[in-house]
Amino acid sequence: MRLGILDSGHSFGTKALFALIRAVSRQPVLDVIKLVKYRADFYGGPMQRVTHEAMRGPSTWSVGDRELMAALVAKTNGCEWCTHAHGAVAKAAYRDEAKVSAVLSDLDTAAIEEPLRATLRMLRKLTREQAVDADDMRALLAAGVSRDQIEDALAVCFSFNTMGRLADAFGFFVPGPQAFDAGAKYLLARGYR
Repeated sequence: MRLGILDSGHSFGTKALFALIRAVSRQPVLDVIKLVKYRADFYGGPMQRVTHEAMRGPSTWSVGDRELMAALVAKTNGCEWCTHAHGAVAKAAYRDEAKVSAVLSDLDTAAIEEPLRATLRMLRKLTREQAVDADDMRALLAAGVSRDQIEDALAVCFSFNTMGRLADAFGFFVPGPQAFDAGAKYLLARGYR
């Protein structure tokens, strides 16, 4: 059930921004934008900074890798909106739709490098079980994942466990592929600001 609060209560300036987004993209304003702009001082601004740092800050993980992590976390949580959104960004970043589809269909058989596969497995476990242990971290290190990469992946996991739960709680509308592709272009160009 959709919570309608995202459709009202915005300032005149935010409404004008939404009109501009609709005019330029020829797509509906995505609910995530409405969420970030609603009570921006309480949630939107702080979470945008955290997410931008996790997704576009310095990291040896590529943008495509981090977007794929977000999509896998979303898929693990059963969040259709976030799976489509971040799958679209990962596909655009990698320029490889087959790679993203393969990972989201069957992580164990997808043609990806082992450090990324091991990291995605850990994120899936953390998302499902809400815990990982020292053995999980040792397995990542043995697979060639650095400590910095582990921290970066955990930041992605935090951001998208939070966002996925909000997307489901607010009942985000799941638009068609064109809207997600437009959103992907924006996120690749501007990040999460």
